[in-house]
Amino acid sequence: MTPAARLSAAIEVIDQVAAARGPADEVLKAWARTHRFAGSKDRKALAEIVFSAFRARARSSWALGAEDGRALVLGALRWSEALPVEEIAALFCGAGYAPAALTEEELGRLERPLTNVPDWVETGVPSWIAERLRDQFGETWLEEARAAILPRAPVDLRVNTLRGDVEGALRLLAHEEVVPERTRFSRLGLRLPPAFARDVQALRAFTSGWIEVQDEGSQIVAALAGAARGETVVDYCAGGGGKTLALGAALKGQGRLIASDVNGRRLAAMGERLARAGASAEIRRLGPSGEGMDDLEGLADLVFVDAPCSGSGTWRRHPESAWRLTPESVERLAALQAEILTRAARLVKPGGRLVFVTCSLLAAENDAVAAGFAADHPDFLARPIAEAAATPALTDHARARLTALAQGGHTLQLTPCRTGTDGFFAALFERAP
Repeated sequence: MTPAARLSAAIEVIDQVAAARGPADEVLKAWARTHRFAGSKDRKALAEIVFSAFRARARSSWALGAEDGRALVLGALRWSEALPVEEIAALFCGAGYAPAALTEEELGRLERPLTNVPDWVETGVPSWIAERLRDQFGETWLEEARAAILPRAPVDLRVNTLRGDVEGALRLLAHEEVVPERTRFSRLGLRLPPAFARDVQALRAFTSGWIEVQDEGSQIVAALAGAARGETVVDYCAGGGGKTLALGAALKGQGRLIASDVNGRRLAAMGERLARAGASAEIRRLGPSGEGMDDLEGLADLVFVDAPCSGSGTWRRHPESAWRLTPESVERLAALQAEILTRAARLVKPGGRLVFVTCSLLAAENDAVAAGFAADHPDFLARPIAEAAATPALTDHARARLTALAQGGHTLQLTPCRTGTDGFFAALFERAP
């Protein structure tokens, strides 16, 4: 494919993402299946254009007065890639498979200097989200907002201790000329750069179960749960099982692990992941109101609730999703989280632990839900982050930094800006004996 043809394909994919409201990476995969002529380099280049366009959406839509695929690609070329207007015009020429030639209005907008740009445009997120982040983070809100969506995220791996140790995983990866860095917070974490070009799932270390793809922030909140040998552990919103695998490794094969979710399709994929990792778990599909767990009420040592949320902590990986979120959807999610947390709490035995987690940056889904639960459930006491951070799964740096971020409390907000991880929130509770 020529560079101009790739731009036409990117415009097509972006418009399909908007129409289908599906994840951009899934739309890209579907496009590749129907365009077999596109080679691996073409697919990689196409993905880079698409995601760059979504990251630049705030500036592009504001400057060009449009939000379709053509406007987003033009904006990314002009203001993210800093291409001169004449070079853009040469690509948008209408010849062959190139996009249609630039209109006079487009030329004028591309040539116009950007002045008096609103703060929300500089952040890269919608204006109403920028306002919420300003209220939440205060003086650092601009840095927090930019870091949440504009940079590309690294590829983080977790070493599966059911298969071996970190050094063994590093040796296995080195055989395939993959040399990751050690992560700062998780002792089991390895990090590859955002531009890592190979398919991690094709590596022998992955196929043999030595590593799993898991963001370091996800590893941190799983470690704070403190799952230990011999315990009964419930992953209440298990989804595809990423944190289930981390909890299972912490149990070291000695204990009872139950993975539950209302989504049967996501649960169906978990068996293969468990087998590859050498872990075991009971898999249960919940009913719409949490049915199917009555036999576990008051029996669990640990209930881990990774509740459905906006996913705002993962916008570096899914920048398109920032523009689908609405204030109303945040309210609905927060109400759902409160319901789920209340149901899950019934499973915790006296003296047991409850961990509430989201991959969100928004206080309405995080602190507000945790505070509401605490007010309605006085038998659930706050468990300090500083206490949980003493786990051997976390580094000395992690203990110091997480304790400082928690400020002596039982809640913790991780962000791309603060910790270099995806955005995760955790609230720790312990049921009164």
